[in-house]
Amino acid sequence: MESQVKPDAQEQSRTENIKKVKKDRFTWWQSLIILVVTLAICLSAGYYVSAKYLWNKNDDEIVKQIEYNKALVEQKPNDASLRVQLGYSYFLKGDDDKAIKEYQTAKSLDKDYYAAYLNLAIVYDKQKRTDDALQMASKASKLAPQDYKSLLLKARSHRKLKMYDKATEALETANRYKPGNTDVIYETGLVAEDQGKLKDAEDIYKESLSYDPTFKPALEALERLKTKKK
Repeated sequence: MESQVKPDAQEQSRTENIKKVKKDRFTWWQSLIILVVTLAICLSAGYYVSAKYLWNKNDDEIVKQIEYNKALVEQKPNDASLRVQLGYSYFLKGDDDKAIKEYQTAKSLDKDYYAAYLNLAIVYDKQKRTDDALQMASKASKLAPQDYKSLLLKARSHRKLKMYDKATEALETANRYKPGNTDVIYETGLVAEDQGKLKDAEDIYKESLSYDPTFKPALEALERLKTKKK
């Protein structure tokens, strides 16, 4: 009798293990996507400023990411973090209007949600809506005073508005919290260059290359300065 029970118990155990493995794989896959998207959101300011995107905007992975995030939003429409994830997916695809819509919704759901303001600042900066970008970056920096990304975007907006002292102040603060960051150093070089301080700008761009010799924006900036000096 026992010999007949054991195979059934083993088969049941084997079946349960298979189901568990499948479930674990699915959960792992979901977790990986959420982790990647969350990381992308956290790094978005730096990636945008230095033109280092995680995917090409035509990449099929972005389409899959959008569909996945849309499904999550449908399940939890009042979750601000999911709205930002979906918005950032649209941003990567190049659909700024839909990205803004999701960020604005996230902001209305949680008026103190840092990522919504940060990402709005990024997309407004891309659209050359500098005043709006500055407003969103300023709000983000109040919500997370020690986060360099919002300070970097504040400085970028101040520079574009020719408010160089304020841009420098924001960059100095960003550098304290994130020393050696190539985006911060590069933006500091742009402030000097826009003021006509070409030698200072050159030295600053070279400094950023000491941290990352392949940093493309700084390499291009040095080439640009050569033509200005002629």
